[in-house]
Amino acid sequence: MESSPESTITQSFNPFVPTGAPWGMGATGLIYEPLIQFNLAAPPKYYPWLATSYAWSNGGKTITFPIRQGVKWNDGQAFTPADVAFTFNMMKTTAAVNLNGIKISSVSTSGNNVVLNFPTPQFTNLQSIAGTAIVPKHIWSSVSNPATFADPNPVGTGPFKLGSFTPQGFTLVKNPGYWQADKLKVPKVFFPVYTSNTGALSALFAGQIDWTGNFIPGLQKSFVKPNPADHHYWEAPGGTNSLVPNLNKWPTNQLPVRQAISAAINRQLLASEGEAGLENPVLNATGLTSPLFDAWGGPVASMTNSATGSAAAAQQILQKAGYTKGSDGFFAKGGKEVTITITNPSAYTDYAQVDALVAQELKAAGINATFQGQSVDAWNSDVASGNFQLTSHWSNGGITPYNMYDGWLDSALSSGSTATGNYERLKDPNVDSMLAKLAGAESTADQTAALEPIAKYVAANLPIIPTTTSSQWFEFNSQNYTGWPTQDNPYETGQPSGTNNGPGSGTDEVVILHLIPR
Repeated sequence: MESSPESTITQSFNPFVPTGAPWGMGATGLIYEPLIQFNLAAPPKYYPWLATSYAWSNGGKTITFPIRQGVKWNDGQAFTPADVAFTFNMMKTTAAVNLNGIKISSVSTSGNNVVLNFPTPQFTNLQSIAGTAIVPKHIWSSVSNPATFADPNPVGTGPFKLGSFTPQGFTLVKNPGYWQADKLKVPKVFFPVYTSNTGALSALFAGQIDWTGNFIPGLQKSFVKPNPADHHYWEAPGGTNSLVPNLNKWPTNQLPVRQAISAAINRQLLASEGEAGLENPVLNATGLTSPLFDAWGGPVASMTNSATGSAAAAQQILQKAGYTKGSDGFFAKGGKEVTITITNPSAYTDYAQVDALVAQELKAAGINATFQGQSVDAWNSDVASGNFQLTSHWSNGGITPYNMYDGWLDSALSSGSTATGNYERLKDPNVDSMLAKLAGAESTADQTAALEPIAKYVAANLPIIPTTTSSQWFEFNSQNYTGWPTQDNPYETGQPSGTNNGPGSGTDEVVILHLIPR
């Protein structure tokens, strides 16, 4: 199984550290489990998991989870409602592990139920709440800082536990006490380390990988055609890719510059060349992905961007805002040149290509832009700490557009030194209030109405600049196992980077429990 190229890996399985290699490689979601699994290929379908159901009350300010009985941690100890309550109380008191900025008023247990109370209605925030990784109280209660705990020998309720670990890769082996052991037909999962997409693809084409989630240029020709009986793919749309401008740094903190960037880029080219035609241009200025979120489009569906972009239009925006072009052909204002470095991991070959194209398009518009490749670790660190100017990034997916917009705009996600979302560092109380109203909207009609001012804000202020759809990358070799999700059987997306405990992630565990050896 391979999902994310990594330059180095460390033995750290903390499910609350999304920059950790095992998270990106898709391993933590096979060890730690949530209360509910969500089918991101066919929202709003879901699967009861460590909770057998859920019930809202108090106008969406209270949710009750009956906890599944008979489940054990992989060290043999019993899983109880106290573990669930402990996990949410830990999130309540430690902002750094509250990855989705859930505002929790209180947590309590009553018999076999866990009850969460919130200061505001949370109907559309179900995925962030119920998708949380549940950790064992008997291990984590002695951890002094859960945000920095390496968790080298993870104790979870999931189907696998750590077998062996080396810098070249690690193996997960069957958890013999797993509560769904009758469904688990895969004895072990090996996660090899590849430093780039290129190395991973060579292994995939050679039949050394069963399950992957890579960007593959010439997918049909390079992967499917040599072995159409066993080589398959399904790239379900899962969200929106965007250029993320740092709102705390010049010149991306200037609205006219962001408007010029949006006007200059050729989204059609970014999709066809940067993403090899495997993703589509997002022309809705609000970032809403079609067809995934068409039900919520409503009155903002007609707010569109140019498909091909225009250097002349971008230059007019800057000139109107008082920027002047120097003898070198680049704009400046107040003695400062509009110079932008676009960063992304070189190993993310699609993003690297997109960013290189964007840099060319911005230069043609009079913005001195260059692309700079990084290691995955350095990029993760820089994006989390705010040490960048402009970068391409995927969005949260989810069962409603709330998860995508919350991940883009919620100030709570970047309130500390390490952001888990809102990487541009937007701080707007009005936007936070609008998000809270959307979270409390119960029906699709109410959600559409609450979404409208947020979507219009994104289109007008460009805290993110939408580019293309964000695919749930998924390719598989059925030589050894069958039962994979497909467009005809969309029980899950199949993207193998899923951690099972965050909105927008695929759900590895749901897939692996469907697999049957050939």
